Amino acid sequence: QVQLVESGGGMVQPGGSLRLSCSVSGFTFGSDYMSWVRQAPGKGPEWVASIYPNGAGTGYGRDVKGRFTISRDNARNILYLQMNNLTSEDTALYYCARGWGLRDRLSQGTSVTVSS
Repeated sequence: QVQLVESGGGMVQPGGSLRLSCSVSGFTFGSDYMSWVRQAPGKGPEWVASIYPNGAGTGYGRDVKGRFTISRDNARNILYLQMNNLTSEDTALYYCARGWGLRDRLSQGTSVTVSS
């Protein structure tokens, strides 16, 4: 059974940082592309970032490029998203997903609120 469990969200001030984690089980994590997607209140889902199975390649959405970094630990089956220089526009529910690009949400996600 595939399980994706996100953590690390919370409230942070503008300009702050957070690191999200996604612990996975039920599939061969090291063989799959993985992605982060977010959905802001009242808006549709937005692709944030994706990473190759071996971590050698990454891709980022226009609004987060240069501020966010996706990474993975295949030995521990964990996907990460380091988010720096956060703004109110980054407020959203963030979720991880198998595959590259915009993916459906199949997990609970973790909420990020950027506010002063």
